[in-house]
Amino acid sequence: MEQYKKEFIDFMVECQVLRFGDFVTKSGRKTPFFINTGFYRTGSALHRLGGYYAKAIEQNFGLDFDVLFGPAYKGIPLSVAASIAISENYGKDVRYCSNRKEIKDHGDKGILLGSPLQDGDRVVIIEDVTTAGTSIRETMPILSAQGKVQPVGLVVSVDRMERGTGEKSALEEIEENFGLKTASIVTMAEVTEYLYGRDCGGKVLIDDAMKAAIDAYYEQYGVH
Repeated sequence: MEQYKKEFIDFMVECQVLRFGDFVTKSGRKTPFFINTGFYRTGSALHRLGGYYAKAIEQNFGLDFDVLFGPAYKGIPLSVAASIAISENYGKDVRYCSNRKEIKDHGDKGILLGSPLQDGDRVVIIEDVTTAGTSIRETMPILSAQGKVQPVGLVVSVDRMERGTGEKSALEEIEENFGLKTASIVTMAEVTEYLYGRDCGGKVLIDDAMKAAIDAYYEQYGVH
């Protein structure tokens, strides 16, 4: 596993973004692990997060795109942080754009924040975590309504590697349904491999019991 992936997993643990226990996902699944990117709460944390996203974007999509689009609400700071990091780390100035949940009818009007989208724009979509692919199904019509833009990819922080609405993973469904290449900074398989039996500040987060719970979860919701 690449060093930046290991560092990112440690970073998620440090920020309490990645937790283990008993949780229920937005899609109603009982899960032994939970990822909440709302816990990246400081300037330094967002700066580091942007760097990890920038690395994953450069590795998976290159830098031949125009706009980084972050769906509201969590995608807004992600698009800002990652676009700054791409500029700092790779010398490439990409525009950022996000949508509003409510259309504004005065001042800076419309549904978009940041850069307007223009015909011909190549767009990389940035999200936190995709479990069932619900958000991307809401995002694609927003993009297509803005003109002849070209969505080229979706990047998330963690691929939970579980089924979407059918038998394939959520990211596989997105690739199939929308023709989008998808990528993640890390996968849950990489997280589990790295943390299993590892001491994290005096505590083993994935011991044998937690590993068994994770395996049971994927037996039920994983892609077979």
